[in-house]
Amino acid sequence: MASDRRTLLADAALDVLVDEGMRGLTHRAVDRKSAMPPGTTSAYFRTRAALLTGLVTRLVELDQAELQTMAEELPPLHTVEELVDGMVLLTRQRLTGEGRRRSLARHACAVESVRDSELREILVPRENAGREAVRLFLTTHGVTDVENRTHTLLTCIDGLVFDRLVNGGEVPREALDGLVAAALRQDPGAHGPARTGRQPHPLHHL
Repeated sequence: MASDRRTLLADAALDVLVDEGMRGLTHRAVDRKSAMPPGTTSAYFRTRAALLTGLVTRLVELDQAELQTMAEELPPLHTVEELVDGMVLLTRQRLTGEGRRRSLARHACAVESVRDSELREILVPRENAGREAVRLFLTTHGVTDVENRTHTLLTCIDGLVFDRLVNGGEVPREALDGLVAAALRQDPGAHGPARTGRQPHPLHHL
């Protein structure tokens, strides 16, 4: 029961953060948002730092669940086109509905984590089925520096999502194509061209 109450309050805190900003994130605001009696939030999260930590932990949990579901529902990624299709779906989910709200909260928390090492540690990219699918795709297409390229690709996607959060619209498919192309680009001195799985095709982003 306590765990359920903490989850409910963390979800309410996420809503407060998105609707009222970081300054509006208070125990009283979360009490109101969750329709709980005054003092409930402070009973479970004694300090504002504890409340923010609970919020970020819940945010990461929701993000991980989203990526796991996507990986299970999408077919195996064999071609560049299939990888880009998955990235298009991901960016759309993160720019609409609840996904958009989580994206706004995620970026606000990322800025806050600059001054909070505990938050920064929670927000460190986690292993998940989606990340592993990208890693496997790059490996099977001849990429040698898989870890760095996977990280760069996913980080660039986050950057494109942030740009669209601020300026509106969708992430252009052409931008994702360019990112994937860069990720698949052969290192100087590597043996043989990187295979794209689609002939011919520019390249892609994630």
